[in-house]
Amino acid sequence: MIVKPERALISVSKKEGVAEFAKELAARGVEIISTGGTAKLLKESGIRITEIGEFTGFPEMLDGRVKTLHPRVHGGILNVRDDAEHQKTMKEHGLKNIDIVAVNLYPFEETVCKAGVSLDEIIENIDIGGPSMVRSAAKNHKFVTIIVDGADYKRVITEMDAQGGTTLETRRDLARKAYGHTALYDSIIAGFFNNLLGVKFPDEYTLPARKKQGMRYGENPHQDSAFYVQPLIKEPGVSTGVQLHGKELSFNNIVDINAAAEIIKDFCGEPAITIIKHTNPCGTATGSTLLEAYERALECDPVSAFGGIVGANREVDKATAEKLAELFLEVIVAPSFSKEAKEILEQKKNLRLIEIGDLSGARDNELDVKKVTGGVLLQDRDLHSFDDIAALPSPSKRKPTEGELKAMAFAWKVAKHVKSNAIIYANEYQSIGVGAGQMSRVDSARIAAFKAKKPLQGCVMASDAFFPFRDSVDQAAEQGITAIISPGGSIRDEEVIQAADEHGIAMIFTGIRHFKH
Repeated sequence: MIVKPERALISVSKKEGVAEFAKELAARGVEIISTGGTAKLLKESGIRITEIGEFTGFPEMLDGRVKTLHPRVHGGILNVRDDAEHQKTMKEHGLKNIDIVAVNLYPFEETVCKAGVSLDEIIENIDIGGPSMVRSAAKNHKFVTIIVDGADYKRVITEMDAQGGTTLETRRDLARKAYGHTALYDSIIAGFFNNLLGVKFPDEYTLPARKKQGMRYGENPHQDSAFYVQPLIKEPGVSTGVQLHGKELSFNNIVDINAAAEIIKDFCGEPAITIIKHTNPCGTATGSTLLEAYERALECDPVSAFGGIVGANREVDKATAEKLAELFLEVIVAPSFSKEAKEILEQKKNLRLIEIGDLSGARDNELDVKKVTGGVLLQDRDLHSFDDIAALPSPSKRKPTEGELKAMAFAWKVAKHVKSNAIIYANEYQSIGVGAGQMSRVDSARIAAFKAKKPLQGCVMASDAFFPFRDSVDQAAEQGITAIISPGGSIRDEEVIQAADEHGIAMIFTGIRHFKH
């Protein structure tokens, strides 16, 4: 069904293109009704309009809080054009149809992000009349065209010229977008109030997210996929990243980039590199330079590094770029890239370069969301870290040396980011062997030893959870491990400590577990 519009109500916060759209409508004989700042802009642009107060016969009031909440507005939008009773009522009250509603909402999201903004200003930027008009128009889309996105102005004009009006198919699609627009808006407001009042797990939870880009496919080619980002979350990472070069990102790239970014944030004190494969760090290292850190990270598992994702916590410089270019990599993610580094790396056509900005700022308190069939799980992000490993309890007879403490601090940071069951062998500046995702902890210990490309004598072990038996400690001792850091808390802790004492291993219990499923 084609609807030829006779009257449009235009009231927008985002004003790009709105004057041009109103001119196009006016040129096609459409009467323009407008409000506030939009009305001012349209009049200044030479467009003849009817002010909302003139249309309703009632002035804007209460500092603009009440202007479109009026029967002449909502009756004009909501009446069913082919319902005789509706039309009788319209005639009795002298109401006129509104056929196009072009409305987007007060800038609540932008206001919240402003520095030094007051709570009163934030509250004033909660739109009331706008969402009401949007929802009314979307509900009555059989007859009314609702536009919440300026990108759709041209679409509507083009269809009017081609069809004489808008089609039901287009109006229904625009209604779909409208409900998404108001749902996102309301979910952002709800999230703001939850944060304001310290409500971590509300009775009703909606995750606000805005589409950033489509994916070629999901985890596998038969799965469709798209990437969405959350408003108000400004912490540098995969959601804020800008792609500088390379082919389109995949679903798995996004997941691995996130894993890389989260690891390197934990090593901001010195240059660090991590190499990710299937979300696990197959090599992580620090160094006096980024190049040194990369060479150490690569040394851990050069076979798995092939086709991996590299994360750096410093600007990638020329020397590091030259070395990175020697290996086939999918993605390099870093705060920035020097001009020389970009020139070198851009010679590799498909290599994606992702710039995510400074990583040294505060972490966001957003919740971690896990999807299960038919539901979601919410939890705090695992941002736990220790300021002083040396202050933690050591139940073993031999206490760790200063060098072992540094190595355990390094290994513990890495262990937090490895899939459980996680075992890390490391020295104070690099992971040497990584055992990830095994059903038994001792198997992870064996795999970590197998993966090590150099002797483990004098290295330390980190375990993301307690040892259920002493076998992992015995396995570590066979490899020459001299110190172990783990949460403790097993019913067999005494047996585990006894094993450490038998082997002369120093041990620290953190009291904190880092399971990562």
